[in-house]
Amino acid sequence: MDRVAKYIAQEDRWGTHNYHPLPVVLARGKGVFVWDVKGRRYFDMLSAYSALNQGHCHPAIVSALRKQAGRLSLGSRAFHSELLGPFLERLCAMAGMERALPMNSGAEAVESAIKAMRLWGHKVKGIPDGAAEIVVAEGNFHGRTTTIVGFSSDPGSRLGFGPAMPGFKTVPYGDAAALAAALGPNTAGVLLEPIQGEAGVRIPPPGYLKAVAESCRKAKVLLCLDEIQTGLGRTGRMFAWEHEGAKPDLMTLGKALSGGLYPVSAVVGAQAVLGLFTPGTHGSTYGGNPLACATALAAIDVLERERLAERAAELGVYFLERLGGLKHASLKEVRGLGLLCAVEFRDPLAKEFCKRLMDRGVLAKDTHGTTVRFAPPLVITKVQLEAAFEAIRDALRDL
Repeated sequence: MDRVAKYIAQEDRWGTHNYHPLPVVLARGKGVFVWDVKGRRYFDMLSAYSALNQGHCHPAIVSALRKQAGRLSLGSRAFHSELLGPFLERLCAMAGMERALPMNSGAEAVESAIKAMRLWGHKVKGIPDGAAEIVVAEGNFHGRTTTIVGFSSDPGSRLGFGPAMPGFKTVPYGDAAALAAALGPNTAGVLLEPIQGEAGVRIPPPGYLKAVAESCRKAKVLLCLDEIQTGLGRTGRMFAWEHEGAKPDLMTLGKALSGGLYPVSAVVGAQAVLGLFTPGTHGSTYGGNPLACATALAAIDVLERERLAERAAELGVYFLERLGGLKHASLKEVRGLGLLCAVEFRDPLAKEFCKRLMDRGVLAKDTHGTTVRFAPPLVITKVQLEAAFEAIRDALRDL
């Protein structure tokens, strides 16, 4: 048994089978590339679902993490730390928000936002405790907790994990009129992805987010946008809502907030909402710890200093044009914004296409059987992007 087969068999024997990865075992990463245990190099065109916008092992972020790890890693929120204040201020300044609530995983950020909307609905809007509703969209992906999967429309995420948490109303994604009609006196908030990533890079019609924001304002309902995948430069703006000027009341962030080196997430938003939390009403042992703050500060530095949102905007136009020239009998659509792109087939060929891509030195991820996402680290160069495209084109010919 060679090393690759050994590692895969060991993982299969001792781990739960909640993933079905490609048969590649990674050992090292740098920038836009990863290497397997045999030393073969691949383009990473997934970026850990946009957690690696700054690329693998960015030296500035690695340096900050190493330095802080030797000083103080965890103190808990029972005490103050020297980096929490600077991190919160920097995060709020970048997001244009008044308050930030630091957490760890993206799902924790979404759960925290749900609590914040319900608390606001009760204390400010006057909704009876336990009666608040939150409107979500079909095809959503906000995490894997029991609350979140309870309002998922994906059978693989939802079935078998009931009973579902009450208090959520689902409307079609991209239909602003249907969403407006769903808002009522007990609606505390709306939770949406500006672009649905896990659903296959589903982009709503132009004007959708702006119309939703206006409907929420008129109905006295909070708008929370989940920018965990779309935020921090991925779509060509620091946040995807900026394409339409549809600023939300709350926003959830994660993934690239640490550049892929440490779990860091946050809810950012208005004082009128996040200011309602009082001591004891919410918390996290690791949320906002010194190691997380140092890592996130460095990750934000890289995003801004290297102008990664601007790079994604420029290269995204080029890459989407190249993808648009692909030819295949089963090819249905190419779509994207910034460096968040997708190729959709009419037939369930996505998994096989990813295998052909792997053979050509490109790692990507299929979703829902028919779609393959391409989301390289934002540090990629035009020359590298062209080389990756040529491999994609050749893999499609192989298919």
